[in-house]
Amino acid sequence: MATPSTLCCAVLLFLFPLQFMATTTPSCPGDCDPTDADDNDRFHFAQNLEFLEAEFFLHGALGKGLDAFEPEFAKGGPPPIGGRRANLDYLTRRIIEEFGYQEIGHNREIVRRTGGIPRPLIDISSQNFAKLFDKAVGYNLDPPFDPYEDPIKYMLAVYAIPYVGLNGYVGTTPCLKKFASKQLVAGLLGVESGQDAATREWLYKKGDEKVEPYDITVVEFTNMISGLRNELGKCGIKDEGLIVPKELGAENRTTSNVLSADSNSLSYPRTPQEILRIVYSTGDEHRPGGFFPEGANGRIAREYLYNDQLRGL
Repeated sequence: MATPSTLCCAVLLFLFPLQFMATTTPSCPGDCDPTDADDNDRFHFAQNLEFLEAEFFLHGALGKGLDAFEPEFAKGGPPPIGGRRANLDYLTRRIIEEFGYQEIGHNREIVRRTGGIPRPLIDISSQNFAKLFDKAVGYNLDPPFDPYEDPIKYMLAVYAIPYVGLNGYVGTTPCLKKFASKQLVAGLLGVESGQDAATREWLYKKGDEKVEPYDITVVEFTNMISGLRNELGKCGIKDEGLIVPKELGAENRTTSNVLSADSNSLSYPRTPQEILRIVYSTGDEHRPGGFFPEGANGRIAREYLYNDQLRGL
């Protein structure tokens, strides 16, 4: 008789994007459960993502980051690597500028209520995004992907970030103990969801366009990025591109997927472990890299690094 673990893996092998089926065997680990932590720890963990979003949006729209607006929020943490003003049209720049200001507010509220954490070292360089997109497509793009080059590439890079924070807030909400904490996460989640929806709608309108100079459409890139995040997260399908098979569409009736959601159209949750595996781009919460080359900050993230060091890895 098949075990639940065997059945889980069989389902994942069927549903994962085809480009990963040829090279990757999805796993069903036993560490996809919520982390034991208090409310402040959970917000401190989330602030890593809020820092990342603030720096990428502000630099992309304005050519300057959080230190130009609220330098005390960094609490002595290092400035980000590689951020610069993107080549955006007027409308897209206005959207991203607004996103950046929203992230300043998110950081302010987390600092005000919990004291906040030092900003970790964040890598938003074109080289880091190039590595991420190479990993998503399965080969080295030529020329390397540069999110700052034009609006479509920048918005595809945006696609790669806020949704993960959204998943984190969905996942942490049931674990919160205080009413004030639940109130705060509701406010944060509402705006993060709006940012993700605005980004996906922007890209959906251009879905069939080829991303120059590659022979890859916008939709294909979103499917590849979502597939990579599922692969790195290691806890099943919690990420979907802009076009999906009907069995993954809303009520199994549509291939359109402007919003990513489960079979009941509820947002997918992710645990801190899953998020670290994704934002580190290593598939391992103990091994930093990607957007956080020295690891994320706060007790939850640093304990994974500490445990890793204890094991001598």
